Amino acid sequence: MITAFVLIRARGSRVQALGEAIAELPQVAEVYSVTGPYDLVALLRLRDLEELDEAVTQGILALEGVERTETLLAFRAYPKRLLDQGFSLGQG
Repeated sequence: MITAFVLIRARGSRVQALGEAIAELPQVAEVYSVTGPYDLVALLRLRDLEELDEAVTQGILALEGVERTETLLAFRAYPKRLLDQGFSLGQG
């Protein structure tokens, strides 16, 4: 299974409608409205890179109001226990 994060820049008034439309795409597990240079982040769970291509180019980029995307592929997920330890480094 492939996990991808798609960072999405939207035209101003389209953020909410795009978030809702992207959440309906079959490969999309979650969509977040975020601060910073992008407006939305979509978490995708995919079988292979062809499905990623379909989800981004024929799915997300085809929606009206999407100005730009940037796709990040996840190499590894870390157990929560290890993440909690990492954030507490140097404290106490």
